[in-house]
Amino acid sequence: MHDLVIHNGIIYDGSGAQPYAGEVAIDGDRIAYVGPLRHSKGKTEIDAKGQAIAPGFINMLSHTDYSLPIDGRALSDLKQGVTLEVLGEDSMGPLNPTMKRQLAERQGDIKYPVTWTTLGEYMTMMERKGVAPNLATFVGAGAVRDHVLGEYDVQPNAEQLATMRALVRQSMEEGALGLTTALIYSPNAYAKTPELIALAEESAKCGGIYSAHVRSEGDRIEAAVEETIAIAKASGAPAEIYHLKMSGGDNWGKLDKVIGMVEAARASGVRITADMYTYTAGATGLDAAMPTWVQDGGLEAWIAHLRDPAVRARVIAEMRNPHPADWENLYGAAGPENTILLGFKNAKLKSLVGKSVAQVARERGVSPEDAAIDLVIEDGSRVEIAYILMNEANVRRQVALPWVSFGSDEAGYAPEGLFLQAGVHPRAYGNFARLFAQYVRKDHALSVEEAVRKLTTLPADTLSLPEHGRLKSGAFADVVVFDPATIEDHATFAKPHQFATGVSHVVVNGRLALRDGEATGAATGRFVRGRAATSAGGACKANASQWSWTN
Repeated sequence: MHDLVIHNGIIYDGSGAQPYAGEVAIDGDRIAYVGPLRHSKGKTEIDAKGQAIAPGFINMLSHTDYSLPIDGRALSDLKQGVTLEVLGEDSMGPLNPTMKRQLAERQGDIKYPVTWTTLGEYMTMMERKGVAPNLATFVGAGAVRDHVLGEYDVQPNAEQLATMRALVRQSMEEGALGLTTALIYSPNAYAKTPELIALAEESAKCGGIYSAHVRSEGDRIEAAVEETIAIAKASGAPAEIYHLKMSGGDNWGKLDKVIGMVEAARASGVRITADMYTYTAGATGLDAAMPTWVQDGGLEAWIAHLRDPAVRARVIAEMRNPHPADWENLYGAAGPENTILLGFKNAKLKSLVGKSVAQVARERGVSPEDAAIDLVIEDGSRVEIAYILMNEANVRRQVALPWVSFGSDEAGYAPEGLFLQAGVHPRAYGNFARLFAQYVRKDHALSVEEAVRKLTTLPADTLSLPEHGRLKSGAFADVVVFDPATIEDHATFAKPHQFATGVSHVVVNGRLALRDGEATGAATGRFVRGRAATSAGGACKANASQWSWTN
């Protein structure tokens, strides 16, 4: 008698092997049996009725850390079969008093008290609060830099760099999976390569990888990929390229070169992988529309600078250059018609959600650049933006690359309450379902079993989590039951708050988080700690070579 048995399904075990008819039996939080039908008995039994039974999906780039404090269900992901949210591109710690104050003051519609200080404290707080998905996190190089140097364009001295390394080590010992950074944004963009190598080396000593929103995804993407490969070589640990893309029409033709660079590095022994979302539009803020020098000092300083007419004129001139030499101009790459407003703090501006910057400029009788600057000042925020930048043919090619996994780059939403006060990128509700609906069923870019592998075993191995992301006896019982023939995304920019369909059951740590398509409300998730977590008996080592790496 098992705790839970899922019968009559088609087993996709996560390895990419051919599926077969079978069942999964679960005892406690572990898988007890995976194999052909043997009609096992369970205290709870689910008839999968010919649906796929697969490992729970892993969201390799999640921002649910911003939504979980007020809604631990992460329904937009749970309804797509996600059982592990990987956080930390901008990590929730370590924080100093100034960072804690700023994090509270800069919140938009989603508000919560900032009661934690370290990254480990935040993760433990979420686990104790009760969440549906499992959670894992990286430590952000930007957070570490801000902790020691503030949000300024300055370089650390030897003592400051040593303090930054110590903060990385502390976060790794608390359970982080590695180090991340987002190099087109202030203050991350102020970091030079040697600083990143030093912090990545510290992470690597603790069994962690280096993941990066690389310094350019457009005009200078080749140099950005070279930098990422160099950091992987120097640290001795793997590297992951966040949300791989070729931004801007002038750069769409660079995909072959970038693929060649990554595959040459992999062939030479460098462990490098990537993740992506399944859309041609990205989503970020108007900070990616303006040069980083004007953002020196942080959000409040940025807004103050923009009020200076001379500074404003200089910023406008740079915004109109789609190919600046020293910063990533997403506004220039997309153009004002393809720069779509998604979210504001100021209630008076919320009626603009869904409009382009060009539309607002026409309505106000000003230039698009003036409109963008005015919106930042009026809202007191970076303003949430979607930039339509990518090419569908490139997305179709990328989803089939064997070393590419998937991340939503979004928080976890529900079509209710305060979540409805803002627009969101449809990837929040549809990123994983769209992989099957568009790229497996319609485009035949990859098979169901390969799509499952790239959502499960591939990211689990990249993160050195061998007990996750696979259906095998002894692994953690994170399981999704879905119909590959009907799974579908429904969210659009016009109507983003629409759940995906086709996922019937989601099991997290052996307990049902989703049953018959509806959330159970059970707090099934846990903090999945990295290999150096001292609370789990881990420890950092003298160097990265003392760790084993799968990818």
